[in-house]
Amino acid sequence: MSPLLRTWRWPLIALGVSLAMLATAHAFERFAFLLPCELCLRQREVYWAAAAMAVTGLILWNIRNNRRFMVAFNVMLGLVFMTGAVVAAYHAGVEWKWWPAPSGCSAEAVDVMGLSLDGLDERTATVSCTDAAWRMMGLSMAGWNALVSLALAVMSFIAAAIAFPQSMGESDLA
Repeated sequence: MSPLLRTWRWPLIALGVSLAMLATAHAFERFAFLLPCELCLRQREVYWAAAAMAVTGLILWNIRNNRRFMVAFNVMLGLVFMTGAVVAAYHAGVEWKWWPAPSGCSAEAVDVMGLSLDGLDERTATVSCTDAAWRMMGLSMAGWNALVSLALAVMSFIAAAIAFPQSMGESDLA
């Protein structure tokens, strides 16, 4: 496992997993007709941020590759994934009714006659955050996303520890 977490490999893997998670979410939406709620969309934002960070990190690694940069980058990537785990766990808790949903997260009846045609190009979620649309082995998509995000965060922190200079002879003081 260690060779996969060294240098540019981990950001590339994190980019691939982030894009795969986004593709999976969009596939569920497009092909299974499972519309996302507001919290689902927030979870996707984390993967977009991680993907953008991974691309930026790979570019910067090619410009100036030093271990201190990779430590800082992997820690930041781990914090982004940890944020995703917290958002997903919060969403799973809302689905299990452990705590209330945030305002604007419940599907309500829509008055069709009072609809405004302004902003048709803007995406609005119409699904309640409290209803899990799909479950596998007892976990909703939010629950699985929490586990995946947590695993990615742990892997990022391990990659940072591996990149951390072990002795003064290995460190980049420049």
